[in-house]
Amino acid sequence: MRRQTFRGFAIALVGAAVLVIGSQALQAQRGGGPGGPGGPGGPGANPFGGVDPLIPKTPTAVPLPTFREVTGPGAMYQSATAQWPGHDKAHYGYEEHEFFVSGTAAGEPYATRLVIRRPANAARFSGIVVAEPMHPIGGAHAFEYNSVYIMDAGHVGAEIATTGLNNFTTANAERYKELKTTAAQANEVLAQVGALVRSANGPLGALPVRKMVLWGTSASSGIVSRYMPASGIYQTPQRGRIYDGFMPTSNGAQINPVDVPTIQVPTQHEFSRVATSQQDGDEPGKQFRVYEFPGLSHLMSRNNGARVTQADCRYPMSQFPLEAYMSVALHHLIQWVDKGTVPPKAPRVVMDMWTGNDGSLMQLDEAGNATGGIRNPYVD
Repeated sequence: MRRQTFRGFAIALVGAAVLVIGSQALQAQRGGGPGGPGGPGGPGANPFGGVDPLIPKTPTAVPLPTFREVTGPGAMYQSATAQWPGHDKAHYGYEEHEFFVSGTAAGEPYATRLVIRRPANAARFSGIVVAEPMHPIGGAHAFEYNSVYIMDAGHVGAEIATTGLNNFTTANAERYKELKTTAAQANEVLAQVGALVRSANGPLGALPVRKMVLWGTSASSGIVSRYMPASGIYQTPQRGRIYDGFMPTSNGAQINPVDVPTIQVPTQHEFSRVATSQQDGDEPGKQFRVYEFPGLSHLMSRNNGARVTQADCRYPMSQFPLEAYMSVALHHLIQWVDKGTVPPKAPRVVMDMWTGNDGSLMQLDEAGNATGGIRNPYVD
């Protein structure tokens, strides 16, 4: 019953109308923060530069790295602290396992962290994995932003660290002292660890992975979008796909379609300053959607008191349920890659490109909300 209720809510939201929570979207964290002005995840920004020159020219099977589960010394670094109250891992019967993964990428050895969040009851596994590169600030935002949906549906969350290892060593230097990666290794690490997660000899063991998508937000969207050109190049040792779809969020950069479905979700932080003009497409090689939800903040604040506080924000913190709307888009991506269900197309926010009438590049209504986009009851 719980599952039916949440899925019905999520699906209904897409068909409903949405507009911005009116006025004051959550500002970035102190000092610019992730995605703030000057921060690493601002519109169009990619902290790792353009296309990776190390991507092979022809399809290449990646080697499987080695892995081992880690239980100490000391406590595990917690990267997914923001949960809906009363809807945490214990509520859904989920367990969390930490692994160290080692291999060679960009010609150099690496050792990184993989966290698997999975149903304790293997029979509940849906066959779907939602993978993410950990955000450089040390957050597993794909799991945090979609935790109710992911756990209610029986999906597995896989968190792969490609950067931000200082978060671990600051928290527990002894436990994490062997970890090391570089920005140049990020794509190969994502490919190798992703192939490992899909492997019957990987940390999921006998749990069969049917489909796996790669999700990012803000700076971690930069990591995802830089990997995307490698989507058709890096393959599993059996010459299969590693990731079946991509979902860059809190990101307004111009991202080109690749060989698998992609849903991009710019937040108001991005589209208020003009986000992507990439058009929706359905044919192979152009399977793309852009979903713009007016009122959607760049950062989650409603259930994120552990990381963002009112002291970090210029205006009152947004109570817009970011998690529900991110999960709407994620649900459509999963249905697209898993069942071939083509998601709906949606209107974009209207941009009049003139600040002289209302102080905004967006076209605002009489209440100060953006017009167009995917409407919702929290605004309308």
